[in-house]
Amino acid sequence: MPSASPSDTPEQRFASPGRLRASRMWRHGWLLGVSLAWVLASGASCPHIVQQYTQPIPRALPPAASLTQIVDVVNDNSARVQSLSATRATITTPGFPSLNANIAIQRPRSLRIMGDKFGPQLDVGSNDEMLWLWLAQSQPPALFYCRHDQYETSAARQIMPVEPQWIVEAFGLVTFDGTTQIEGPTPVGGGRVELRTRSGQPGQETSRVTVVDASTGLVLEQHVYDARGTRLASATLSKHALDPASGAKLPRHIDIQWPPAAMEFAIEMADVQVNQLPGDPQQLFTKPVYPGYSEIDLAQPGLQLTPAPSGQYQAAPETRY
Repeated sequence: MPSASPSDTPEQRFASPGRLRASRMWRHGWLLGVSLAWVLASGASCPHIVQQYTQPIPRALPPAASLTQIVDVVNDNSARVQSLSATRATITTPGFPSLNANIAIQRPRSLRIMGDKFGPQLDVGSNDEMLWLWLAQSQPPALFYCRHDQYETSAARQIMPVEPQWIVEAFGLVTFDGTTQIEGPTPVGGGRVELRTRSGQPGQETSRVTVVDASTGLVLEQHVYDARGTRLASATLSKHALDPASGAKLPRHIDIQWPPAAMEFAIEMADVQVNQLPGDPQQLFTKPVYPGYSEIDLAQPGLQLTPAPSGQYQAAPETRY
């Protein structure tokens, strides 16, 4: 198990003149998770494992559907899901061994993703107060965290250029706010239409593009652009499955890209349970404690992140899911 010198403070161990050195695997883990915090809506309470994605998804929209009709179908699908979990998921990134993963999400922004490879490797989570990341390979050993209300001005933005809530939307759980102006629907070919929204202050606006199947109303793609039109993040959703108990249609496969960080990864979920979580939500979405790992606040003034090469996987302390 990694250990830290007792004479060094966390700030000294991470500030090598004012810059945080972390392993490439630490950066990889952060992007997998905190590049993954949260949106779902109320709905059916009956738990059910989503059926195989090969089952056809029925038409939900008329030909040439209006903006209101499309938004209603997308919002209704998300509103059927109070929580989502997968205990047989896989996370893959080019150049790295795949991780076995457990995934849990609960409205409004609680999330837990735990990755395993020859022992625990990754723990990413969020609750109403904060988000956190733990990676077995981080050097010096640490659990990183950041309060949601400090995210915008924190070092977390150096490696995650969009707000944490985006990752939950990447699971297909999109809700369009009735007070937000929506552009579209714009046909983009292949039986798909595009909806575009904008947010943020003038000069710092971000644009969100959501691509929807014009027949089923399924969310197929999501993209985020900055004020200059630079793409910050993308998610492509596929292998959708119908949950007959709730009526929700959810993806089994998600490809995520973060162009500014030159990162991409895929999440494959062999099982998806709707409105059922594996254990006590209070414990599940509480920031864990890993013996031998310091806690580092990513909102520390002046904290910057510099990735460094990493070694091989190694076993780490067990933490209950």
